[in-house]
Amino acid sequence: MTIRVLLVDDHQVLRAGLSMLMNAHPHLEVVGEAGNGLDALSQVQATKPDVVVMDLSMGPHSGLEAISKIRSTYPNTYVLVLSMHTDVSYVRTALAAGASGYVAKSAADTELLTAVQAVARGRMFLDLPLEDAAEGGRTVGPYPVGMAAQPRVPPRALSRREREVLRRIAQGFTNLQVAEELSLSVKSVETYRARVLDKLGLRTRAELVRFAVGAGLLTQDAPPSLE
Repeated sequence: MTIRVLLVDDHQVLRAGLSMLMNAHPHLEVVGEAGNGLDALSQVQATKPDVVVMDLSMGPHSGLEAISKIRSTYPNTYVLVLSMHTDVSYVRTALAAGASGYVAKSAADTELLTAVQAVARGRMFLDLPLEDAAEGGRTVGPYPVGMAAQPRVPPRALSRREREVLRRIAQGFTNLQVAEELSLSVKSVETYRARVLDKLGLRTRAELVRFAVGAGLLTQDAPPSLE
């Protein structure tokens, strides 16, 4: 049986390389490509792939949002994350959004083909071990999705701008990317981030990501851009 694959990454050169790698395999066929999460949704509808291989950091249309929508709308299509991020918090966030697997881009040449075939059969595939630097340890999987951090205040206690910054940081955006998307200075983004951490009583990015997952901030529509 041939496994139909959709590639989603904002780097065209990487997509071209992955396409050559997969099409050379006798049981894999790349049926489409997309450069962001929004285009991925239309491509899934058009090509009906078995597996979507997707990056996470593709502003302005996040891979995390696309994962959730793909899995809820097309339950027979599985999502495999291919990302440069190897912190456990990113893996947990992707799994919470509905991904069936996670592979680091550094291991794409050795693990990706195996991962695609495993995910297509309905199995979980995690490229491990991974460092969880924020929590001071190593995790060897498979492991359950982490529980959301418990904040001192509810999400509604944050301003709309604070929720915007929180949401994008949890999606894996850098401070510079957040600043460019929200038309802020990097210093302002850093200030908002510090204010959010203080209000919620959180300390690390990993805690912030888990809180955002638990609060549903990564699957809802984008919040208004103004205070």
